Amino acid sequence: MNRHNIMNLTTKHGVVLLASLLLTATACNRNRSQYDATGNFEATEVIVSSEVNGRILAFPVSEGDVLTAGAEAGLIDSTQLHLQRLQIESNIRALRSSRPDVEQQLAPLEEQLAKQRREKQRVENLLQADVTTEKQLDDISSAISVLEKQLDAQRTSLQNSVTSIDAQIAAAEAQLGQLEEQLAKCRITSPIDGTVLAKYAQAGELAIAGKPLMKVADVAHIYLRAYLLSSQLANVKLGQPVKVYADFGKGSVRTYEGTVTWISDQSEFTPKNIVTADDRANMVYAVKIAVPNDGYLKIGMYGGINF
Repeated sequence: MNRHNIMNLTTKHGVVLLASLLLTATACNRNRSQYDATGNFEATEVIVSSEVNGRILAFPVSEGDVLTAGAEAGLIDSTQLHLQRLQIESNIRALRSSRPDVEQQLAPLEEQLAKQRREKQRVENLLQADVTTEKQLDDISSAISVLEKQLDAQRTSLQNSVTSIDAQIAAAEAQLGQLEEQLAKCRITSPIDGTVLAKYAQAGELAIAGKPLMKVADVAHIYLRAYLLSSQLANVKLGQPVKVYADFGKGSVRTYEGTVTWISDQSEFTPKNIVTADDRANMVYAVKIAVPNDGYLKIGMYGGINF
């Protein structure tokens, strides 16, 4: 093949390639402009942070793992907390054993008082028969009065002791409850059912309260955040079903049934990555459309909606 033929062939291929690119760009613009609104798919994301200080003993999760809410995903060293709990539990047992039995300790005085009252009744009967003297009755009455005062004083002292010990037990139980809560926080868990998007720590590292450990997203319940012009709001309401289109590129589009779950009550400037039919300077309103994820939808993917 001579040089002239090669140049002609190259020129033809260049024209074909340019035409192909123009057609692709035109198709892309046409696909984007055919939607009533566009946006990106998002999911509820939670950054799980450490709530206590300590060394991470185990953290076997990996990015992509699916976690269940509340299930243990890792463990932070809790040895010192366990020792403190044992000490407090021992103190509580000691306090309970030292708590006085009021009725049992007052029983001897009450028995003496009952005996003196019976004796007083016997002396009164003898006095009516002129068998005894007034002095003997006065002596018994005085003894009864002393026993009654001793009984009241002893009861007050024992009740005060019981109240004080009960207060100490309550304070110790409160400390025990705080320790139990801290021990529970040594378990690394996800607050939602979701997939691990990122892992920020490894076993053996030192965890500090507030330090991020992982990011979890509920990708099973995904939604499209799109933006509407004020002129479109009259046609949108909460709970409204809409058609959602996920754009995978190269002409690959999947259609889903979505539901409008949120409409912003404040306007904002059009985000740079959003294409609208009007000028980009127009104010828009964000909306969320819940979409059932069949496994193909991914966070950040481009999508559009039609009402």
